[in-house]
Amino acid sequence: MFKALGDNTRYAIYLELARSAVPLSTADIAAELGLHANTVRPHLERMRDVGLLHIEVDNRGTVGRPQHRYSLAADAPSLGLESAGYPILAALLANLAAMFGPDGDTVADVARDHGRRRGEARAGSACVEAVRAELADLGFDPESAVDGTVTTIAFTRCPFRPLAEAFPDLVCHLHRGMVEGMVDVLGGADVARFATLEDRDPCQVDLALR
Repeated sequence: MFKALGDNTRYAIYLELARSAVPLSTADIAAELGLHANTVRPHLERMRDVGLLHIEVDNRGTVGRPQHRYSLAADAPSLGLESAGYPILAALLANLAAMFGPDGDTVADVARDHGRRRGEARAGSACVEAVRAELADLGFDPESAVDGTVTTIAFTRCPFRPLAEAFPDLVCHLHRGMVEGMVDVLGGADVARFATLEDRDPCQVDLALR
């Protein structure tokens, strides 16, 4: 693995993937690094061959060959870009919170203040676009569909999925509270429905324009 990272270009690609909250395509990486896609592609294949990368096949909205998106493999070295302590702390806190058995609305209340702050940070943007942009920044890889005055945003990737699967009543309702807090501040829409991991996969939120 480390021999594969000895090449400067591969190391730069690896750092780009390590910093990204969502999987990246060959074109994404090439654009970020100012390289041609044909230069990036063999380096990605080399890193995949030694077990550094995980590949997702994306067929959504594409014609012809499916697009590959790359992220770091689960056992790939972090190179100090992230703290291994955070996932451990998150799991411990989730276990502690679950012991008290809070209901979904109580859990959502905890996250609404954070959502309101994020809404204030995006003041001036349309509500639906601001929520979608915030979810993208967090790594949810949102996809939108419009039906009349209702926009459905599906979370095609959950950056908190291991914890969400173990503690859906906690993690999903924290996420709901954050979205509701943003909508409260931004105005122009209401959360008509928030479907958690217990309701459907992927989770989604319906935003109804006023």
